[in-house]
Amino acid sequence: MRVVHAPSQLERRPRAVAIGTFDGVHRGHRSVLGAAIDSGLEPTVITLDPHPRIVLGNRVELITTLERRLELLAEAGVAETLVAAFTPEFMRLAPHEFVGTYLTATGAEAVAVGSDFRFGSRRSGSVETLAELGLTVLDVEEIEGVSSTSMRDAVREADLAEAARMLGRPFELDGTVVSGDQRGGTLGYPTANIAMDPQLVCPRYGIYAGEALGHRAAISIGTNPHYGGTERRIEPFLLDFEGDLYGRRLVVELWERLRDERVFDSEQALVEQIGRDVEAVRAVVRPA
Repeated sequence: MRVVHAPSQLERRPRAVAIGTFDGVHRGHRSVLGAAIDSGLEPTVITLDPHPRIVLGNRVELITTLERRLELLAEAGVAETLVAAFTPEFMRLAPHEFVGTYLTATGAEAVAVGSDFRFGSRRSGSVETLAELGLTVLDVEEIEGVSSTSMRDAVREADLAEAARMLGRPFELDGTVVSGDQRGGTLGYPTANIAMDPQLVCPRYGIYAGEALGHRAAISIGTNPHYGGTERRIEPFLLDFEGDLYGRRLVVELWERLRDERVFDSEQALVEQIGRDVEAVRAVVRPA
């Protein structure tokens, strides 16, 4: 998939354009994308960054990084994606200016959007406006019970089966492996310490089963209370893995919450519990 950052970088050709933030690229988003892909025109996406609600001063816990969003759009079958900067200038565009600059000028003939789609200055444009300005509005199947808001709620409460149902895949943590306390190695269970963007949504503290790099993983999310920690740590232990992960980006699937984190009577008791956690991870079924 080709990624551009200005409409002038898109060659004018017959396109079906899916428009939205697409945070998470969940099943509802995939329905919008599918309408563009199935149209027979060049399937193109316009996605916004930063998230509009963040720019407007609201707190939003994102489901995916922009990098992961683009990977998922490519996996869905999108040919080209325009990442439009959500700036004050962009916000001031009248609906007809947006259509002329971002759609007509790039050859768009059809658009795929959600039923509640609004655009342009003061959100004055709607699906009807797109049709009035000469674009074919593609039919998009609405996926009941799927939204970014409800998905964030499910993730916070560690309802990973529900999150996976809405996403169409397991929920993921995405970050870079950085140096940690290296206690895991001394205990026989070396973990990767992930630095994750604080704007990303994260489940409540606890021990989780999941997967990374094709290996099942036991993942600790919390403060390491046994050692008196206070800062949030995200530390996966990849089963049957050998290698150096420092500096590497790691996308970790979360499958199931196993237990709360807690303080143990001794380090030996902690090691024994980690052993039980690892065996539990081997038995967990990946959510569909």
